[in-house]
Amino acid sequence: MISEVTQAEQAYVWVWLPGATEPVVAGRIHKQGNLHHFTYGRRYRERDDAIAFSPFELPLQSGTFQPEGLNTLHSCLRDAAPDAWGRRVVGYRFPGFNPDELDYLLLSGSDRIGALDFQLSSTEYVPRSVEQTELQGLLQAADMVDQRMPLPADLDIALLHGTSVGGARPKALISDEGRAYIAKFSSSTDSYDIVKAEYVAMQLAVKVGLRVASTRLVSVVGKDVLLVERFDRSGNAGGVQRRMLLSGLSLLGLNEMEARYASYHDLADLIRSAFVEPTQELHELYARLVFNILIGNTDDHARNHSAFWNGRDLSLTPAYDLCPQMRSGREAGQAMQIGGVQGNLSTLANVLSACSIFMLSESEARELIEHQIAVVEDSWMETCDLAGLGIVERERLWGAAIFNPFCFEGWR
Repeated sequence: MISEVTQAEQAYVWVWLPGATEPVVAGRIHKQGNLHHFTYGRRYRERDDAIAFSPFELPLQSGTFQPEGLNTLHSCLRDAAPDAWGRRVVGYRFPGFNPDELDYLLLSGSDRIGALDFQLSSTEYVPRSVEQTELQGLLQAADMVDQRMPLPADLDIALLHGTSVGGARPKALISDEGRAYIAKFSSSTDSYDIVKAEYVAMQLAVKVGLRVASTRLVSVVGKDVLLVERFDRSGNAGGVQRRMLLSGLSLLGLNEMEARYASYHDLADLIRSAFVEPTQELHELYARLVFNILIGNTDDHARNHSAFWNGRDLSLTPAYDLCPQMRSGREAGQAMQIGGVQGNLSTLANVLSACSIFMLSESEARELIEHQIAVVEDSWMETCDLAGLGIVERERLWGAAIFNPFCFEGWR
């Protein structure tokens, strides 16, 4: 296992431009104290096809940009960094080293979410982790990290596939039959069958009419693995293209510590003013909020919303990370502020009261909600059968997460 590493003072940002299959160097991150400043390269700015990394934080212009607010790194760059699971893996690979944001960018795998990567060189691009690893090896490596067990040398490369992934749960990036996936694994601390529960939720989301990432449920050495197809990748005869993404957190210009201030109202205002199809996108966002309430997904934080950015247009990505959250208590609130008459409470009456924010009339919103209720109710057993979710598990989910009685208070 690699252990000798020193803190970096700068890194070069490489980007896959729209339609390109190879990256170009675009700019430099350099540390000043605890802040990470960014500067676009002159040659990059002069390209006809150059795009800004963010129309809000890093417009395509000369000069050095300093992070604002509580950010020590620009949010649109932080979007490409590993989150809790990836940082745990980095810590596992480099014990005794105390990385900062720049180190996490340089020590994680190059096949990261979005269209950016980070290198020490401005002239030579050398990807980290180009070897394909069998899903069984990835699962084994994730299990060993999850249980804090020593990792054999032959699994060290497998572990790198999990360093650049967002979220807190065990996962890795894989390719299968020319398609790219995020593989999500179970955890030793799971109190219910989260992998199958998320698969069921994603299938129900399709049935109610949401735009959702494609998913597959597979079994590897007797364990369930959820494969979520990556919508930030597309392939052709010339190679793999990467699509740039901006998370809801970076769209709102917030830091992780400020995530609790993220609201659907603010995101809706931004969609209305900056997205290419605002009415359509607002209706989609509202439908996702309703669905999250119906299935008990209270983990709808701003990083679980994102948009495609091609240098001209913003549009919502397919929905992802739709997972029922088991709870024993009665009352619940969403991770992002709703702004309804009941504040942030996870009720249909509350989300109905906020429908005008999403350019929906009350009658249109009520029809949408009733449609989702009927589809989830009618499709529940069939979808659980498809997932192989046992009777005990489906009974635990129904009422505790799916259709929790609290969400219907004041509705009918």
